[in-house]
Amino acid sequence: QVHVADSGGGSVPTGGSLRLSCRLSEDTLGTNCVAWFRQAQGTEREGVATISSDGTTTYTDVVKGRFTLSRDNDKNTVYLQMNNLKPEDTAMYYCAASLYTLTHPLTPVGYDYWGQGTQVTVSS
Repeated sequence: QVHVADSGGGSVPTGGSLRLSCRLSEDTLGTNCVAWFRQAQGTEREGVATISSDGTTTYTDVVKGRFTLSRDNDKNTVYLQMNNLKPEDTAMYYCAASLYTLTHPLTPVGYDYWGQGTQVTVSS
């Protein structure tokens, strides 16, 4: 069982920055894939970024160059640094973890462990 605790959301103006944290209850090296998803009101949950156990990262196109994933294995925590935020980034952000290698890591299918979400609001 993996417990996922996501945090770090808030309200910022356009162009602002936030750092989201995803703390896992066990050694992140034992978790094959950790990802951030987001869901705005009235939309489906979409993949934002993923990091695998070997450190490989994947980003959805709309956040490339603005968002950066990193991992602190000593703290069992994955961070999502979000810079140059835009109003369209407004959503509830969820961290998710999988013990397995996923063919399509930016889709929600395959993730068994989810955080409760942290709200990100970007004002225009």
